[in-house]
Amino acid sequence: MGFVSPEAVTVENGHLKLHALKRDGRILLGAVGTQNRFMARYGYWECRAQLQKSPGIWAAFWIQSPDIAKGEDPAIFGAEIDIMECFKKLGPDIVSHNVHWAYGPHQKTTHGMQSYLKGVNEGFHTFGLEWTPEYYVFFVDGYRFYEVTNGVSHIDEYLILSMEVPSDPKELKDTVFPDVFVVDYVKAYQKKRNAGVKKSQ
Repeated sequence: MGFVSPEAVTVENGHLKLHALKRDGRILLGAVGTQNRFMARYGYWECRAQLQKSPGIWAAFWIQSPDIAKGEDPAIFGAEIDIMECFKKLGPDIVSHNVHWAYGPHQKTTHGMQSYLKGVNEGFHTFGLEWTPEYYVFFVDGYRFYEVTNGVSHIDEYLILSMEVPSDPKELKDTVFPDVFVVDYVKAYQKKRNAGVKKSQ
């Protein structure tokens, strides 16, 4: 029902705009990713963005594994880490976080975690993830909301920013097209590796 299209991706005034458009009965969606261009593991990942206005469609900032469907151990095959998804049907000023791994018949998930922050529906806000070998921590505007120890990936993964569409067309009955997910920046930080401390003799 929805198709990712270059027509739905623009850059204006220093902002990346990922649109949801209707063209000739089709829904065109904006998405960008860094597979094979920028891939990393662990660290702190953040974007500053303005969320879409409509229900039905949703904005997403996530990290994906290239090997997620190859096996069930997230440490080896990675995980889908949903840093932020904005489902308007959950109510105003709510964003969701999730982790999925083992794509296939035994797929596992942490199940959706909802963060409420007054005003997140309007203007620009930051959405962040701290990813370590032991856990994930999800942030909104610098506030720590959830820590998760399940499904932790130990492999290099890539970033995706996207507009998404539900599989059930009935969920689009209140969607107003066009809509847009506006991204100001994306940053990924990694801790410096400990080079060791030289002890005095």
